[in-house]
Amino acid sequence: MLFLVPAMVSAAISITACSSDSPVLTDKNLAESELYLDTDEGMSQNIYYKPYVGYVGDPMPFFDPVEKNFKVLYLQDYRPNQPLTYHPIWGVVTSDAASYKSLGELIPCGSASELDAAIGTGSTIYHDGTYYTFYTAHSPNAASTAGINEAVMLATSKDFKTWTKNRELLITGGDTYSNADFRDPFVFEGDDNRFHMLVSTRLNGKGVLAEYTSSNLLDWESAGVFMTMMWDRFYECPDLFKMGDWWYLVYSEQHDAVRRVQYFKGRTLDELKACTANDAGLWPDSKEGFLDSRGFYAGKTATDGTDRYIWGWCATRAGSNNTGNADWAGNLVAHKVVQNPDGTITLGEIPAIASLFAQQEAQADFTLTGEEYKLMPRLGTENRISFQLKTSSPWDKFGVSFARGSDSEKYYSIIVNPENETVRKINYEEEGGMGFVPNTDGYVFNTPIDGVYNITIITDNSVMTMYVNETVAYTTRVYGTARNCWSINSYGGTIEISNLKISKR
Repeated sequence: MLFLVPAMVSAAISITACSSDSPVLTDKNLAESELYLDTDEGMSQNIYYKPYVGYVGDPMPFFDPVEKNFKVLYLQDYRPNQPLTYHPIWGVVTSDAASYKSLGELIPCGSASELDAAIGTGSTIYHDGTYYTFYTAHSPNAASTAGINEAVMLATSKDFKTWTKNRELLITGGDTYSNADFRDPFVFEGDDNRFHMLVSTRLNGKGVLAEYTSSNLLDWESAGVFMTMMWDRFYECPDLFKMGDWWYLVYSEQHDAVRRVQYFKGRTLDELKACTANDAGLWPDSKEGFLDSRGFYAGKTATDGTDRYIWGWCATRAGSNNTGNADWAGNLVAHKVVQNPDGTITLGEIPAIASLFAQQEAQADFTLTGEEYKLMPRLGTENRISFQLKTSSPWDKFGVSFARGSDSEKYYSIIVNPENETVRKINYEEEGGMGFVPNTDGYVFNTPIDGVYNITIITDNSVMTMYVNETVAYTTRVYGTARNCWSINSYGGTIEISNLKISKR
């Protein structure tokens, strides 16, 4: 497929890392060139959704039993936000987690003097003809709100368009829990015909999930601590669900040393709670329940009764710099939740995203040995890459690079390192520069016994996710990926590449 750049765009394209008299690429010779292009992000993005203005923060997915589709509420991050009133709840609707339609603003912020001047994460439930969205009310000025920084508030709607805030319902930490951290309510219907709410808070300084119950979603009673949090950790955006014979708690670890989405599992709720009791640390798998990299945060799930998906956000980087610190908020990223026979869960590609890429360009098989790479043709803006990679030894090191050209002195790589003979670790690195990029902690997984890695990579502008054998999802952001070349790299040993297919949109 020949990728053409409109004339107005191509006139603005410049070549980086080149002399001032370097030729300007045009529509005519763009596809044939391997030089690096300095290009901008699109104002809005489709596969990994971004609103035309601003960014997506903390998604709150909900399957609508009336319209039979997913509504994904999120915190709208404007940049710059207003000083005191920020993060109103906006929303999108999707039937397949691959394409989205904006619902615009649904629940606005309160005034600067009200408790919900700023809004935080929550959840939605449908009951008896009414949609109930419980959300975090955050006051930047506790002195004006009776010393309360955070509390749980409610908004309701009959049509999911017009929402009314219930100013009479307010759940606070009271004298028991922290009123500075009291947030991220998650509501579900229990087996006891009552509604249950989990709230992320602290008890005597230690992180806990507090539980409340109700028969009508309006009158709530404390049910004590549902689950403690490990050590000094704090679990944001809790999501509790049952899948098959297992209960799961998916959460986002706030601690700066971790800052990733994790989970616990148990065959019963009591078994689930025991995972953290007295800091037991009964992790669900060999990687402490990590579901993705640091590039995916605030993940929460929803199911249509057949498939369960998880939505989170991939952060932008400060200054649109590939080595910059992660900002708060970014693009909406979705994965399919995969349940394994042993009850562990992993994340896989969304089938509907794969189906967006109907036409595939097959590439010839090849082998790379030692310090060798193959530079691949220029990508489009939205791409799907798939191939099988076979190693000759568990110590072979390989990777994939993006934002690369034949003239690039620096480029950005997802590198699969051998930690030992049975464990692999994925890292994000700036090659030709600083190497490992800080605060992009790697993802650890078990080395395939047969040395075969079935790899799929989805990119939408700078956002990408790499899937490996439906056991690994690694999300990150690489500015300059769109409309540039990429490569498959060997860093020692021998790797065989087969069934390589590239699709562009």
